[in-house]
Amino acid sequence: MRQIVLDTETTGLAAREGHRIIEVGAIEIVGRRITDRRLHHYVNPERDSDEGALAVHGLTKHFLSDKPKFGEVADELLAFVSGAEVIIHNASFDLEFLDEELKKLARPAFAEHCAKVTDSLTLARELHPGKRNSLDALCERYGVSNRHRTLHGALLDAGLLAEVYLAMTRGQDSLVIELEAGGAAIDSAPLDLTRLRVFAASEAETAAHEAVLDGLDKQCKGGTVWRRGLSAAG
Repeated sequence: MRQIVLDTETTGLAAREGHRIIEVGAIEIVGRRITDRRLHHYVNPERDSDEGALAVHGLTKHFLSDKPKFGEVADELLAFVSGAEVIIHNASFDLEFLDEELKKLARPAFAEHCAKVTDSLTLARELHPGKRNSLDALCERYGVSNRHRTLHGALLDAGLLAEVYLAMTRGQDSLVIELEAGGAAIDSAPLDLTRLRVFAASEAETAAHEAVLDGLDKQCKGGTVWRRGLSAAG
């Protein structure tokens, strides 16, 4: 499934208090690869940001005054996420703001425009219970460099989250890889085992393999799993 990693910046912490979205950034992932497709808009909220929020993102009312209003970018955003799984860190926060903005436009809630919404914070808490799971903490844990992140930015944070999410879910990869060409899946033909050619190892290759196992036996002070398995099978 096509995936979109999304982040927003806002004028404050509560949409129900009249705070608005001021920036939205989204990055596409296809086949567990980050593509070149991006969506990024600064948005004129028609109001000031709280001091605390301004300290986080640095986007002033003056800077945003000539930017499009949310209604002017909504169609492009919804088209970008259509049919995709959307990944958001602490999704309830962003969804509250997105839903309020869409409500003002008499549009359905955000989740109705995409295939599903995945909260990467919930996933991180399941993987790392009792630990800090902020985006900065996850970047440090998974070796994703965020040294260039002095202020929060929607597109910047979406890019960091995309890398973190791929690292967090690496162990979930399927052993069967879906081939894709031009965005369309290709159905592979059934494998005919009778036509597979089997090559036996040469004496030199067998000797080299045994030498590696001897070294492993010595390091772990016991029989390797490979040899124990062979012994049990025999």
